[in-house]
Amino acid sequence: MSRNLAYSSLSSPPNQNRRPRDSLELASLASSSPALSHVSRSSSPSGISSSRKISLSAEDPLSPSNPASANPLRPQAHNRSFSVSSAFDFASNLFPLSTTAAGYTSLGSARDIPLDLADGGSLEKHKSLTYLNGLSLIVGIIIGSGIFSSPAQITTNAGSPGASFIVWLVAGILAWTGASSYAELGSAIPLNGGAQVYLSKIFGDLFGFLFTWCSVFVLKPGSAAIIAIIFGEYIVRAFAPSSTSADPLPNTSSSTIWIMKGISLLALTIVTALNCISTKLATRTGDILMFFKFLALLAIAITGLVVALTNHTLTSYPPSNEWKTENWLAGTSTNPSSWAVALYAGLWAFDGWDNTNFVLGEFCNPARDLPRVIHTAMPLVIISYLLATLSYTLVLPAKTIASSNTIAVTFGARVFGPTGALILALIVSASCFGALNATSFTSGRLVYTAAKEGYFPSIFGTVGMPGSEPKRLHPSSSSSKISSFLSRALSKITGDGVGFTPIPALVFNALLTAAYVLIGEFGTLITFYGVAGYSFYFLTVLGLIVLRVKEPHLERPYRTWLSTPIIFCCVSLFLLSRAVFARPLQTLVVLAWVAAGVPVYWWRVGRGEKSEGEGRFWRRWGRGGG
Repeated sequence: MSRNLAYSSLSSPPNQNRRPRDSLELASLASSSPALSHVSRSSSPSGISSSRKISLSAEDPLSPSNPASANPLRPQAHNRSFSVSSAFDFASNLFPLSTTAAGYTSLGSARDIPLDLADGGSLEKHKSLTYLNGLSLIVGIIIGSGIFSSPAQITTNAGSPGASFIVWLVAGILAWTGASSYAELGSAIPLNGGAQVYLSKIFGDLFGFLFTWCSVFVLKPGSAAIIAIIFGEYIVRAFAPSSTSADPLPNTSSSTIWIMKGISLLALTIVTALNCISTKLATRTGDILMFFKFLALLAIAITGLVVALTNHTLTSYPPSNEWKTENWLAGTSTNPSSWAVALYAGLWAFDGWDNTNFVLGEFCNPARDLPRVIHTAMPLVIISYLLATLSYTLVLPAKTIASSNTIAVTFGARVFGPTGALILALIVSASCFGALNATSFTSGRLVYTAAKEGYFPSIFGTVGMPGSEPKRLHPSSSSSKISSFLSRALSKITGDGVGFTPIPALVFNALLTAAYVLIGEFGTLITFYGVAGYSFYFLTVLGLIVLRVKEPHLERPYRTWLSTPIIFCCVSLFLLSRAVFARPLQTLVVLAWVAAGVPVYWWRVGRGEKSEGEGRFWRRWGRGGG
């Protein structure tokens, strides 16, 4: 079919018999697995093979042949055609989703879909995530260990308590601008993969691959390893404190370090198992831990206010009165470099706001829920961080805050003694466990999406264990009341069944994370995050502006202010420049790793033809070669 015919069909006004394509249909097209394999191809250079058309038609979520069509809440097809060569025949990098008539329409819950989708099934067609799940993903990752350790670095570099409050507030608002930009991109392109998808569509396949190259092999498993190590460290702090209750630090001998790593690996194994068993089990665990984190931060804030008002603790260490006698802005740094370091530490503590975008294709209503999640999570986290920082300032001297890397444990020891240190150490451990759970959940989806696009072997793009089918637990018909009760309880806990998760991708991510835990050297990793992480943040948010110029009619259920991505891009460039000048050698290591991904891209992806089973999803949107 010619390109002119393609554009003329897109520009024609919809009639009454034409139903607008919805996000489930689009995601299905993006994630279809080629169940049928033939060798014929379209004569059009921008079309797709005839076998892909047959496959797309066979996996149409509204087709009677697809189990997903059994959901009574879904609209039925109205003489629709999957003529992809005419419906998705676009420019090489951009797909104008605005041409799909009225854009995305909200769907009913997909949780009633049968699970017999193992052969070629996809997570995107089994939509089970809700607003609360998205909220727990963002909050679960942001509130990890940062607020319990970063205050020292921020206070030291800002120079005063008042300046540290300014840094926390500015860092939170800047992170919010990035999250708002991702909310617009995600609501317009509701697919799994996050920045991987956005960069590929806006700047080309190479950029999406390089993001995946850095994220899958370094950023995601490296950050998860840091969280796991901190979890193990705080568990050791809880049960092996030193003799000084004001600053309970354990003996960091060689045996203690390996005990920490062993505990870290155990936590990683448990989290990976939860995510492999069931999506619902993993998300419910995250939901519970999210509420626990908010309650813990609220308890710290209330405790600090009570201690400040009563001037009383349960130990022989009285609370600090500096907040009464000292100027809160006295000693504020005038060095821009120090402010940059403080801001960087604050942004590190707020990192994780983009993680919901990695699993957006599994949301029941992504266009509605993603903006709500962003604009609920960010202000809640900012307020919680400010209240916790205020509590630390009311109880602890500025020197203690600036010198302690375990500020929460020090706070608990100062107010409640060894018992308080134990409780706060366990709270931080639980917070890290929740962050590790959320990180594993989204990292597994990133690997899964990369494999579906042909970046990795196709085995990592499968759902469930290879050669087996996911199982749904049904209430037992046994006469035993105990057996029946346990069966119903397990059915409610797993929700979507056992094994309907990207198990190979989750295991692969866990193995990489375990390697980083065993290596245990994170200095270069943090610099890698600062350079590579914010480089891709910058490019993705810049892509939002590019997309507005190239696709002004793209259907955007949520649209942020234009100043929002501009501000974030400026801040990202500032942080990048600071990292380059502060650590030039480590920056070269980062650039070398990114450059190493280019030949891998041409070897794995860019050579042209690949097997039908590993075709990238944008080829299915109309980029298949002739």
